[in-house]
Amino acid sequence: MKSISIPIISFFLFCVTLVHAQIPADYYDGTEGLTGEELKSALHNIIKDHVEYSYSDLRDFILPDSDEDPDNSNNVILIYTGISRAKSNFGGGQGQWNREHVWAKSHGDFGTSPPAGSDAHHVRPADVQVNSTRSNLDFDNGGSPVSGCQGCKIDDDSFEPPDAVKGDVARMIFYMAVRYEGDNGEPDLEVVDRVDTSPAPEHGKLSTLLVWSNQDPPDDFEMNRNEVVYGYQQNRNPFIDHPEFVDEIWGNANAIADNLNMNLSCYPNPFVNRVFIEYGGSSTLTWFVESMDGKTVEKGVMHPGKSAINLADDNPGLYVLVIRDANGRQVKTYKLLKTVR
Repeated sequence: MKSISIPIISFFLFCVTLVHAQIPADYYDGTEGLTGEELKSALHNIIKDHVEYSYSDLRDFILPDSDEDPDNSNNVILIYTGISRAKSNFGGGQGQWNREHVWAKSHGDFGTSPPAGSDAHHVRPADVQVNSTRSNLDFDNGGSPVSGCQGCKIDDDSFEPPDAVKGDVARMIFYMAVRYEGDNGEPDLEVVDRVDTSPAPEHGKLSTLLVWSNQDPPDDFEMNRNEVVYGYQQNRNPFIDHPEFVDEIWGNANAIADNLNMNLSCYPNPFVNRVFIEYGGSSTLTWFVESMDGKTVEKGVMHPGKSAINLADDNPGLYVLVIRDANGRQVKTYKLLKTVR
């Protein structure tokens, strides 16, 4: 843990001495049997109105406490890299650490002001260079390796953290989407199944984050951190205490997509003027037709039954039809060819 040469897969194996979460007995009262939006609303009411601290407080005492290296009380563990770095080595230069907004602050434009901008549940110590590289990108799989961050990848519109903290990242994003619902002038944040979402108050990619949350369950370090932040803010990250809440609110991405795909059909393809979609499910879907350069040329809402998409005024060529569910998850794409008579 003392240098980047340590394999990222050993990231948290040392955390055997940390205190396990001590969830107050009645903290989640009223959530029993709830799912979907009802559970999301109940959790929001439990964790909202937390005790607020300044952005400077995060630097001065909260993060040095919540992210302390259990093997060295003078150091903090950095998100993404897993490096143990001196608490005193804070700054903006190479080899220093600074504050990383895991829910990028440009996604909703909330800056560094309380409550969202200084919420310790999603602000983590990070290597300055890696923080800059990640910038405000959404989270998804794939890309090129990131220098100085073993297991990290990046492309034009997304950042992939190493396996050891993928679940941590997902649960922080889910926390933010539940904590901030637009009350009292606060941002209304939503997790969606797409990338390139800034500056909208959205973060993605939902289907990827759902997988990450299941693949990387909370470990001792993450549970201890939740406990420490609770000591300051008097609110908890529900998805660390109860990882099952994730699927109960947003569903299992793979299962939902499989079910919807079984009930979808698109024809004719190639087509001349119109494409028809038949949907045998029960929920409302949205659709977007995009040109090959990513521009949306047509969009609409699709109810159960048969829908027609009129592309008579568009030029011949290749298009992509993207279908999303009510939660913004991308559940199906079709590559369409528009021809001439």
